[in-house]
Amino acid sequence: MNFQHFAGAAYRALTARKDGPSLYDVCDPLLLGYSGGDAHLGKFYRTALGNPALRPLLCRTGLAELREEPRLQRLREALIRARDDETPDWAAIGQPVAALLDTIDLRHPRPKLAAAPARAPGLAEIEHVIRACGAHLLRSFTNSGFIPTYAAFNLIGDVDLRGRELSMALTGLNSRGYKNSTLLFNLARVFIARSPARALINPPWTGIAEPMWEPMQIRHRSAYYDAFYTEALLSFVETGLASPGQTATSRRAIAEMVDFCLTTSREEVRSHDGRIVGVVTALAPPPHPRFSRFFAQIKQDLGFGVYVPDCDTTACAFSAATQAGSTDPMLAQPLIDLFAYQVDGGANEPRVTVPLNDHIDYEGGVLTWIDNLAGDRPFGNDLDPTLNLDVLEVSFRHLGLWKIIETPKRLDTVHRIIGFQKRLVASGGFTNPRSHIYYLPELYCAYFGRCYAAFIALPPAARQAIDPEGAFDFIRGRVLAYVRTELIAGEMNAFDAALALIALGHLGAEVTSFTPALHCIVSHLGEGGRHGPFRAYEWNKMKTPTRILVGGPEVTSAFVLMGLALARRAMMRGAARG
Repeated sequence: MNFQHFAGAAYRALTARKDGPSLYDVCDPLLLGYSGGDAHLGKFYRTALGNPALRPLLCRTGLAELREEPRLQRLREALIRARDDETPDWAAIGQPVAALLDTIDLRHPRPKLAAAPARAPGLAEIEHVIRACGAHLLRSFTNSGFIPTYAAFNLIGDVDLRGRELSMALTGLNSRGYKNSTLLFNLARVFIARSPARALINPPWTGIAEPMWEPMQIRHRSAYYDAFYTEALLSFVETGLASPGQTATSRRAIAEMVDFCLTTSREEVRSHDGRIVGVVTALAPPPHPRFSRFFAQIKQDLGFGVYVPDCDTTACAFSAATQAGSTDPMLAQPLIDLFAYQVDGGANEPRVTVPLNDHIDYEGGVLTWIDNLAGDRPFGNDLDPTLNLDVLEVSFRHLGLWKIIETPKRLDTVHRIIGFQKRLVASGGFTNPRSHIYYLPELYCAYFGRCYAAFIALPPAARQAIDPEGAFDFIRGRVLAYVRTELIAGEMNAFDAALALIALGHLGAEVTSFTPALHCIVSHLGEGGRHGPFRAYEWNKMKTPTRILVGGPEVTSAFVLMGLALARRAMMRGAARG
């Protein structure tokens, strides 16, 4: 978007005609200053919604229906109950906000069809981009001592979180502070979406993955990110395009990131059978996340106090460490045992406290969060298909070490997770953004490619034991069809294109199908300006308490590098056969 768009949107927001009570008319009398009750609700309101940056944009936005005194009073009464009740009835509190939330019109991106590129970029152009992305990651590591990722709030919220889903969240989340933030963020969403400020807060973009328009000030570190940066740098070294100095720096960075995953971020949890198991936490305790002091305090004020381990971070950290050659004894634990109790006979469904994607069949799926030793579950629990692919991928890499084929219960667990994935894909649900809690369908496709590569690398007898019914071939066909006919057929941004290449490259697609994605990436090189070769885009997201995007220019460089490395390998194989 250009300057004229933002200037025009700001002007319209600041001069809008007010036609009903604003967010501040509703909330200021209740939440700006009070004694007794829950102090966090007021602190959150002042910090996140009543701040001097947002107030001018929304103070002239009113909702006409709130001129009706009974409706306004119901909303205010709900806020008073959230503020004052010792054990609030969150289902009742959420009703007036949910009703307002259902009045807003939000849609997923629908990229226009794109013209086919005149030619595919040459090998030299591709290698130039690979070198630029590798150099960017290493420069960032040298400058910061780690490779950062960023989080940014999009106050317009997530398209798939409407009134029904708000009620699910308010009744299923475990932390009162998180319920507070979810309630108020979603109330604010209504005023933003029905205001001229909408065009300023949520401008349109090209492609699927959302650019991170907001100032990316919340820089942080997590083992999940380090695991993928490890894979990216391994890919860079394997291309042979890194200089000797870059290779040495890459290996040092990889060693430090693996140590961060398996040592710094290690946490012990109790398995369902009482055993103590080492896992990897989503966010290590301070100072390891590397938040600034200012944002560390903001995080506390907004209600994000405690993080527990999760199966995605654990699986990806185990996988990356193994690919890097680690022999840490932690990797010998049969991680699949930790999840086995969930996948049999619908045992997982009652454990899903925030079922935002309850239109899919949960049978055979593994939940996201793992209770810590203290029993903390601050955000409730959910089930995401993509992270189940990571559980499969790490299981394939440790097939022999964990004796999966030789252990009937472990093999049955793998069969059930594969069955969950096959049903999802057969239903077409994998293409629906609502099916995914933390990711995009396009990222599911890329992660399936990564999982498929680990599967296809196994001996034929092992593949037959793991997948006797050919589910992986079935899923491969459906994912390839989606990438070919939907993703690369439309307008893409650089991150979309990287995801397409990762899927196409791992799934053995014909080299000619790479052309649109390759062209997109090469033509967008330099768009990141001083931040890196490419802009920051959405890698993963939170839907509650509002839409929080996670990504960064380094993330884009990592995914572009991995996608191009796969494309280059396929092109060179094709040239050698020719």
